[in-house]
Amino acid sequence: MMQAFPVTKDLSSFYIELMKLTLDYEAYKKSLGALYWAMGKIRFFHSDYIRKIIKCADRGVISGLSKEFYGRISSVLRQISPNLDCLAECRRVMRTYPDVKEMFTVCLYGFPNVGKSTLLNKLTGSRAEVAAYAFTTKSINSGFMMVDLQKIQVLDVPGTLARADKMNLIELQAELVVRELADVIVFVADVSGTSGHLLPEQQALLRHLGIRKPVLLYLSKTDLVESVDLAGWKQKPLSLEEIKAAVRELVPRDSNL
Repeated sequence: MMQAFPVTKDLSSFYIELMKLTLDYEAYKKSLGALYWAMGKIRFFHSDYIRKIIKCADRGVISGLSKEFYGRISSVLRQISPNLDCLAECRRVMRTYPDVKEMFTVCLYGFPNVGKSTLLNKLTGSRAEVAAYAFTTKSINSGFMMVDLQKIQVLDVPGTLARADKMNLIELQAELVVRELADVIVFVADVSGTSGHLLPEQQALLRHLGIRKPVLLYLSKTDLVESVDLAGWKQKPLSLEEIKAAVRELVPRDSNL
């Protein structure tokens, strides 16, 4: 049973913060403590009543002891019933968490529908997969790419210009991914406008990113326009091969050790 509920001290900072975003974190810890208490009481009663039954030869007394044992177990479980309900709900949510690894991570960042998934597939090939995300029908795209025989995690998350207090749950989670997991950020911008986001808005999102991590710029959907206007971009956009080369330069040689 306990394997279904991780102890917080064993979790990475990313999952701790994710739990705080999606669960009543204090209630989870309290309920987990109640479950540990109940398991301790059950073990004690089990040992105590086994000892009593072994010493007894009267079937009537043994039957009475058995009923008494199960009565005490039922009492313990009734006491923690609200905690079990809390843990069941937490487990339902936690089962939808993305399975991210503690390894060198490239984060593809940009508005929805700008071409991040296409770039992900180009970087990772057929190994790309979709991992369900909590409380939403949206998803995080994830995959792996190889850089000089080293496995690199690639995550695709949506960006937003909303203030933190105005972000919805998926936006808060996406910002958490960028803050906690990304070693390199590839900002993906749609130059065609077919995503519904104009270039000034996307340029504002890039400025809004404002974190101290390497940021690479990739312009998508260039085949849908006659020419690409580079005005307003503060850095040079990179091609797919240049993105791969830049990531290769940024990967520590012992990143998977």
